[in-house]
Amino acid sequence: MDSEVYIIGRDAVPQFLRLDAGEARSMTLVVPPGTSARLGLEIDLCGPGASLDLAGVYLCNDAERVDLRVLVRHSSGGCTSRQLFKGIVGGTARAAFDGLIYVAQDAQKTQAYQENHTLLLSGTAFAESRPQLEIYADDVQCSHGATTGYLNPDELFYLRSRGIPEAEARRLQMAAFLAPVLSRLPESLTEEIYAGLP
Repeated sequence: MDSEVYIIGRDAVPQFLRLDAGEARSMTLVVPPGTSARLGLEIDLCGPGASLDLAGVYLCNDAERVDLRVLVRHSSGGCTSRQLFKGIVGGTARAAFDGLIYVAQDAQKTQAYQENHTLLLSGTAFAESRPQLEIYADDVQCSHGATTGYLNPDELFYLRSRGIPEAEARRLQMAAFLAPVLSRLPESLTEEIYAGLP
């Protein structure tokens, strides 16, 4: 199943989605460099066997403000949702991710996973992540996680020891970090994102 790609600031992004029985949807959200954005997205899995595969990438190199809010509601049993958001924040930019997975009492056999990972490129960049689970069923597999950190100096040292200039080594680290989301995008958009890496 190909992923629908939405470029924030260029495309109209649906804010409310409903997935009925057996329906599957794959979406990738892109916040390109130089774009400040505030996005709220609610997705309701209403029928048995509905499936959601949602990913996002955000690049804030300067003074952008990005605020992503995602609510995935499991209202019916036997549904699956996966979320993966990755971002790079530099300069004086600020990024926030607020994600909630809600599992209703009758939504047994739910599988729901949510991850948000962010790299900070400067001491003045700011990232906040609030992954949340609200579960009222007892037969579920659900998890959430978040990390915020800096480029790994050991990886940078390794690349530099192989003769790769520091700026290029840093770009390779960033590209590898974003790769799980960028692999879902058309090649031309992936190249545009790579070109926007600081």
